Amino acid sequence: MNTAEVKDTVREYLLREFLPGEDPAELTDETPLISGAILDSISTLKLVVFLEEKFEVVVDAYEAGPEHLDNLERIASLIDRKTRAA
Repeated sequence: MNTAEVKDTVREYLLREFLPGEDPAELTDETPLISGAILDSISTLKLVVFLEEKFEVVVDAYEAGPEHLDNLERIASLIDRKTRAA
Protein backbone atom coordinates (compact mmCIF):
# COMPACT_ATOMS: atom_id res chain seq x y z
CA MET A 1 0.00 0.00 0.00
CA ASN A 2 1.42 3.39 -0.90
CA THR A 3 1.45 6.45 1.36
CA ALA A 4 -1.71 7.98 -0.13
CA GLU A 5 -3.62 4.72 0.35
CA VAL A 6 -2.44 4.45 3.96
CA LYS A 7 -3.57 8.03 4.64
CA ASP A 8 -6.97 7.42 3.01
CA THR A 9 -7.50 4.19 4.97
CA VAL A 10 -6.60 5.81 8.28
CA ARG A 11 -8.62 8.95 7.44
CA GLU A 12 -11.72 6.82 6.78
CA TYR A 13 -11.19 4.97 10.06
CA LEU A 14 -10.78 8.18 12.07
CA LEU A 15 -13.86 9.77 10.51
CA ARG A 16 -15.95 6.65 11.10
CA GLU A 17 -14.80 5.91 14.65
CA PHE A 18 -13.96 9.27 16.23
CA LEU A 19 -15.40 12.03 14.05
CA PRO A 20 -18.82 10.84 12.82
CA GLY A 21 -20.69 13.59 11.02
CA GLU A 22 -17.63 15.81 10.64
CA ASP A 23 -16.69 17.28 7.27
CA PRO A 24 -14.05 14.94 5.78
CA ALA A 25 -12.30 17.96 4.23
CA GLU A 26 -11.48 19.19 7.74
CA LEU A 27 -9.28 16.15 8.41
CA THR A 28 -6.14 17.00 6.45
CA ASP A 29 -2.79 15.23 6.42
CA GLU A 30 -1.51 17.75 8.98
CA THR A 31 -4.53 17.95 11.34
CA PRO A 32 -3.16 17.44 14.88
CA LEU A 33 -4.86 14.35 16.26
CA ILE A 34 -3.31 13.94 19.72
CA SER A 35 -2.06 17.48 20.38
CA GLY A 36 -5.36 18.80 18.97
CA ALA A 37 -7.36 16.62 21.40
CA ILE A 38 -9.13 14.64 18.68
CA LEU A 39 -7.61 11.49 20.14
CA ASP A 40 -7.32 10.80 23.86
CA SER A 41 -5.39 7.91 25.39
CA ILE A 42 -8.16 5.34 24.80
CA SER A 43 -8.80 6.37 21.20
CA THR A 44 -5.04 6.41 20.55
CA LEU A 45 -4.89 2.83 21.79
CA LYS A 46 -7.79 1.92 19.48
CA LEU A 47 -5.93 3.55 16.59
CA VAL A 48 -2.81 1.51 17.38
CA VAL A 49 -4.85 -1.72 17.38
CA PHE A 50 -6.40 -0.72 14.05
CA LEU A 51 -2.98 0.03 12.52
CA GLU A 52 -1.52 -3.25 13.74
CA GLU A 53 -4.42 -5.31 12.40
CA LYS A 54 -4.95 -3.45 9.12
CA PHE A 55 -1.31 -3.10 8.10
CA GLU A 56 0.08 -6.18 9.88
CA VAL A 57 2.71 -4.24 11.82
CA VAL A 58 3.68 -3.96 15.47
CA VAL A 59 3.60 -0.48 16.95
CA ASP A 60 6.01 -0.37 19.86
CA ALA A 61 5.00 1.46 23.04
CA TYR A 62 7.44 4.31 22.40
CA GLU A 63 5.82 4.83 18.98
CA ALA A 64 2.30 5.26 20.38
CA GLY A 65 2.63 8.99 21.02
CA PRO A 66 2.41 12.29 19.16
CA GLU A 67 5.87 11.91 17.61
CA HIS A 68 4.49 9.10 15.42
CA LEU A 69 0.69 9.38 15.56
CA ASP A 70 -0.18 13.09 15.75
CA ASN A 71 -1.28 13.44 12.12
CA LEU A 72 -1.91 11.37 9.01
CA GLU A 73 1.48 12.26 7.57
CA ARG A 74 3.30 10.89 10.62
CA ILE A 75 1.10 7.79 10.74
CA ALA A 76 1.75 7.02 7.06
CA SER A 77 5.48 7.51 7.61
CA LEU A 78 5.42 5.10 10.56
CA ILE A 79 3.52 2.46 8.58
CA ASP A 80 5.90 2.91 5.64
CA ARG A 81 8.94 2.34 7.89
CA LYS A 82 7.31 -0.66 9.56
CA THR A 83 6.28 -2.38 6.33
CA ARG A 84 9.66 -1.78 4.68
CA ALA A 85 11.44 -3.30 7.70
CA ALA A 86 9.26 -6.42 7.59
